[in-house]
Amino acid sequence: MTSASRRVTQRDIARLAGVSQATVSLVLNNRSDADVRIAPETRERVLQAIADTGYVADPVARRLASRFNRIIGVFTYEPAFPSGTRDFYHPFLLGIEEYAERVGCDLLLFTSAPVVDGRRRVFHQDNRLRLADGCILLGREIDGTELRRLNADGFPYVAVGRRDDAGGPVPYVGADYAEAVGQLVRMSLAHGHRRLAYLSVGLDAESSADRYRGFQEHAAGAESARHIPGTGQEPDTLLDDLHADRATVVFVEDFAYAVALELAARRRGLAVPGDLSIVTLGDPTVAVPSDVAFTGFHIPREEMGRQAVRMLADLVDGGATGVHQRLLPCEPVEGETLGPPNPAVDRS
Repeated sequence: MTSASRRVTQRDIARLAGVSQATVSLVLNNRSDADVRIAPETRERVLQAIADTGYVADPVARRLASRFNRIIGVFTYEPAFPSGTRDFYHPFLLGIEEYAERVGCDLLLFTSAPVVDGRRRVFHQDNRLRLADGCILLGREIDGTELRRLNADGFPYVAVGRRDDAGGPVPYVGADYAEAVGQLVRMSLAHGHRRLAYLSVGLDAESSADRYRGFQEHAAGAESARHIPGTGQEPDTLLDDLHADRATVVFVEDFAYAVALELAARRRGLAVPGDLSIVTLGDPTVAVPSDVAFTGFHIPREEMGRQAVRMLADLVDGGATGVHQRLLPCEPVEGETLGPPNPAVDRS
């Protein structure tokens, strides 16, 4: 039997009844395909497994069952399967797969898109977008011209991450980065920090802009709240810069750079926290080995994937109205790299 800690799915029913998931779907919807006859005893096994587990079909799945292909497209603007074990996309895809299974949909990953000007494109000569009922878009930066075309074509889609560059409303499920960073700023001020620094990777992407906006809005009471653009300089050079600025806490958007900065500080004999607090603003985008528990927050990536499919299913079904945009709270991580500044250090 399946664990009581999670929702029973059609896959669970299929396994218990010894049939395919497609057969379970046909039984649930009280129909047979023209080429498939379901034996009475097979139907009875499926119905018994449903009764034994208390399975309840998702209402969205019922609405989609008779009118659509039940295929959800997934398009990623960067490669979806890098070799790193801590792949940033992986939790998103887990959430997408989980909810697609719940509503009885298959996933179609669009992999044939060519790279144009250094970026993959949804629209190209041989695009197969219309094979799917709708599409989930994943990427740090999503092309605004393609969003505008999707809007103009009326093709159902949902972006994972807040988007505002399509000349009209973009349906999205994102993370509330502004509030997550704001909470970290408030914690820093409560610890006694008055000179803050923010190290970005650029402010073009909405996710970066939201993080920095949260920093600006909540650091208004600080003596100094400096923005340092990019992460191109060496960590030791940045440490010199922070020392000259008398900064006691630095907010780092790039997790890998935070790891490098902490190592550089340790080589100098600096205490983290104490001499310098380091706060990270999200999860690693690439595998970065570190035994340090950084203070920061986790992005609700799996839930963003689930909610994106749920929103897309509502849009495909046509029962949803209004603007569809949702920001999910991030999970704070207490960590060990934020603490009161060392009062014994001369910062004059």
